[in-house]
Amino acid sequence: MMSLKKATLYRDKALQVGTQEAADAFGVQKDTIRSAINIVDKALREEGCEGYAPSPAQRRKRLKEREAHIKSVAPPKGNVSRVLCIGDIHAPFDLDSYFDFCVDVHERYKCDKVVFIGDVVDNHYSSYHEADPDGMVAGRELDLAIERLQRWNNQWPEADVLIGNHDRIVARKAQTAGIANRWIRGYAEALNTPDWNFTERLVIDGVQYIHGEGGTARTKSRKDLMSTVQGHLHTQAYTEWTVGAGYKIFGCQVGCGINHESYAMAYAKNFGKPAIGCAVIIDGKVCINELMSL
Repeated sequence: MMSLKKATLYRDKALQVGTQEAADAFGVQKDTIRSAINIVDKALREEGCEGYAPSPAQRRKRLKEREAHIKSVAPPKGNVSRVLCIGDIHAPFDLDSYFDFCVDVHERYKCDKVVFIGDVVDNHYSSYHEADPDGMVAGRELDLAIERLQRWNNQWPEADVLIGNHDRIVARKAQTAGIANRWIRGYAEALNTPDWNFTERLVIDGVQYIHGEGGTARTKSRKDLMSTVQGHLHTQAYTEWTVGAGYKIFGCQVGCGINHESYAMAYAKNFGKPAIGCAVIIDGKVCINELMSL
């Protein structure tokens, strides 16, 4: 049986450089690294560490506590739309515990739609920022990103995904090289998420969802006079309302789910601590930010 100390050492290395690279560094099999990750995650959950998924009993308790709150912000009758909006993931450099957090929020609010706000992959090896020369090569990083996205795809096989600036890096490089679009595979096919709908913009219940490269949610909502949910800005999570004579709209920065300690995020080390969170939008009228305890 692997000791918790050794498992933690293996797991920390995997979070920094990837599963295969950690296995190579320690001279062990890839399955050994995966086992180490499971051992540490199990230990952290049993100890009740903040930022990790609660136990089934804790989830049931939290569900009961939140039911009254959810009912207070949503109409009690009729078909009520509840959208879970998931922040930037940047796989394979996503925070392990963020997935469990989003699953918990989805269950508590009984969401019926899921929207990923963009940058589901990082593409660090091909980034327009300086790539780490000691980081994973292109094939390894893509394989690990696809592997880590599978749990999201298994949980929500049908979802809408905004195309973020990191998602489109490879397509931009192909365009620079003069390669016609017909040679490029679609995002869903390339990432093995066949029923995910990748799109530039989405409107649900009168609320627009965009990745957000053009500014902040508050300015975009006011410019378009339309409630807006966006990501892109890792350090921001808020919902701000604008009220006029004949309208009421909100701008929501949804937060993110990145592992700020990974080498791929070195370009943002001076930007401040990321806001790890997601959002729930109810009937297009109520927007709730949920931030994860860290």
